[in-house]
Amino acid sequence: MSIQKSKIVLDVNGKLLNVYLASPPGGRPGVLVLPSWWGLKPFFKEVCDRLAELGYTALAPDYYGGRVGNTIDEAKELQQGVESDFDAMSAMIQAAKDHLVSLRPGQPIGIVGFSMGTDWAVITAAKEAGVAATVLFYGGWSTDFSNMKSKVLGHYAETDEWVPFDQAKEMEQNMKSAGVDVTIHLYPGVAHWFMEED
Repeated sequence: MSIQKSKIVLDVNGKLLNVYLASPPGGRPGVLVLPSWWGLKPFFKEVCDRLAELGYTALAPDYYGGRVGNTIDEAKELQQGVESDFDAMSAMIQAAKDHLVSLRPGQPIGIVGFSMGTDWAVITAAKEAGVAATVLFYGGWSTDFSNMKSKVLGHYAETDEWVPFDQAKEMEQNMKSAGVDVTIHLYPGVAHWFMEED
């Protein structure tokens, strides 16, 4: 299948946000890909490409305007720079989601989040009725799940110094208490970032 790869610039309250879009022919169901704190490194563009090859329209925001973290210290600094303003970060995720939805108005989307992106996947899915499926990789956020319509699938590491599995289990329990259809998998012998091939 021939997929189209595009860089798009969105206006978010007067600030520019780059997003990466990978789409198959014919405008298929949308998936919002939310990278971990490293930023929009090549791996996350590859995730979009793979989804497009499977028939999905995949979009990932570039949180840091072209910069990526190559070390933990760099990633921490970049993350703190954007997450220090929760409202601005929330607006960035919302703009990316809204653009994806605009490609197929009225149709539900899915979200795939990695680590920091998982937190934002949960926050978004919990408040947006148009999110039908959410896939989480090592991360999580407990919030008000009473309006959550999305099904949730989580993938977690047995040895995770950043997000203990107990935290994921607590989120899962809170979701179940709110009636959310959630399934969590634990992978033995792996650590945080186990899905990121680089």
